[in-house]
Amino acid sequence: MIVRPGKSWFRLLFIWNGSVLQSIIPQLLFVAAVSSLAVATHGRILGEKIPLNTTLLTLFGLTLAIFLAFRNNASYERFNEARHLWGNLLIAARALMSQTLRYLPSGTDRTRFIHALIACVYALKHQLRGSDPGPDLRRLLGAGPAALLLEKCYRPVALLDDIRNGFAGMRERGQISDTTLWMLDAQLNELGKVVGGCERIASTPIPFAYGVLLHRTIYTYCIMLPFGLVDSADLFTPLLCVFISYTLIALEAIANEIAEPFSLAPNALALDSMTRGIERSVLELCGLELPEEVPPSYSYQLT
Repeated sequence: MIVRPGKSWFRLLFIWNGSVLQSIIPQLLFVAAVSSLAVATHGRILGEKIPLNTTLLTLFGLTLAIFLAFRNNASYERFNEARHLWGNLLIAARALMSQTLRYLPSGTDRTRFIHALIACVYALKHQLRGSDPGPDLRRLLGAGPAALLLEKCYRPVALLDDIRNGFAGMRERGQISDTTLWMLDAQLNELGKVVGGCERIASTPIPFAYGVLLHRTIYTYCIMLPFGLVDSADLFTPLLCVFISYTLIALEAIANEIAEPFSLAPNALALDSMTRGIERSVLELCGLELPEEVPPSYSYQLT
């Protein structure tokens, strides 16, 4: 996720870090080359004039804009849902920790619940990103429990089940009432819903055919554009075509990034920072020492 202080309208025109421009420069150079070719040949290919005009391009561009808006809305909906799920994860983790601190009998060793809850958040992050959870799990749970957990496929679910098993054992021993168990279990259910919602987003991408169709349509339009503008724009054709292509290609690039909100793309969710934030919030409720926040990189990016 790009995190930058507010800039003036003029400085925003020249921002490099955080812009998708750096990733689409080869495509724009390709469009510039095609546009220059169209100007040099006066819109002809193999001696034949390409019968395109601004009216046809306007109709085609309108259809493309509608489809591109649909694609961007679908991508942002996935990003927004993932953002809400991690917000709910923070809320449920705080509530469960607060209830554990206030409703469990005095003298209860809460360390196990604290570490299991934080480990669940880290396990979810690593599961969504396909990264190695070993170091974080060993830090929070110890080498033995972490080794057993690493043998499982769905580690966040296993940790939630372990927490629930601990509460159930306390109920069987008469240490907590049915009402207390019900309240604690309700927060565990909320955490389980978050895990399931994140798994749904991660395992169900936008249908591949949509991306292929949009990609082909954008590049077809960008290649045809200079042959339709060359008669009216003449030497300014490359400049106009590169600017219009930048808008279309950049929107596609942004849509591709935010459609996978758990990735390491610059505009994806900052799961490292969000996970650390949940850990800090839980530890603060417990009165324990807080780890440092995750700082943004030199390019204003939070991972």
